[in-house]
Amino acid sequence: WEIILGKYLACVFLVFLSIVPTFVYYYSVSQLGMPKGNLDVGATWGSYLGLFGLGAVFVSIGVFCSSLTTNQIIAFMLGLFLCGFFYDAFASLSRLPVFYGSNDALVESLGISYHYASVSRGLIDSRNVIYFGSMIIAFLALTKFSLEKRKW
Repeated sequence: WEIILGKYLACVFLVFLSIVPTFVYYYSVSQLGMPKGNLDVGATWGSYLGLFGLGAVFVSIGVFCSSLTTNQIIAFMLGLFLCGFFYDAFASLSRLPVFYGSNDALVESLGISYHYASVSRGLIDSRNVIYFGSMIIAFLALTKFSLEKRKW
C-alpha cells in the first residue's frame, strides 16, 4: 500500500499545485467586479473542489492503468480511454431508449460528469463526496490487486 499511496498522493499534490495558480484569476475577477467582491463564491469554490475531486479520481484511474502494463504509452492510452469513459459514457448511455424512464437518472448518476456538474454549482452534497471517494478507493484497490497478481 505504501508505494501505491505514495505515487497517488504525489500525483494528487501535483494536481493541487496546478490548480493553485488559478487563484490569481479568482482574486482579479473579485476585485474587478462592481461592486468589489461581487462574485458567486459558493459556485467558484465548489468548482475548485469539484476540479480537485475530478483530478484525484483521474489520478487514481491513471495509477491503476500504469499498474496493468510496463509500457507507458499503453498505460497512457488506457488511462485516457477510462477517464473519458467514466466522465461521459454514462451520460450518453442514459439517453439510449433502453434506459428511458426511471433508469436513465440512475445510469447517468454513475458517471463523473453528473457529480462534477453538481459540485461545480456550489452544492457540496454527501453523495458527490462519497462518489468521488469511492471511485478513488476502488481504483486504488484495483491497483493493489493488479500489483499483487503480478507478483505470482
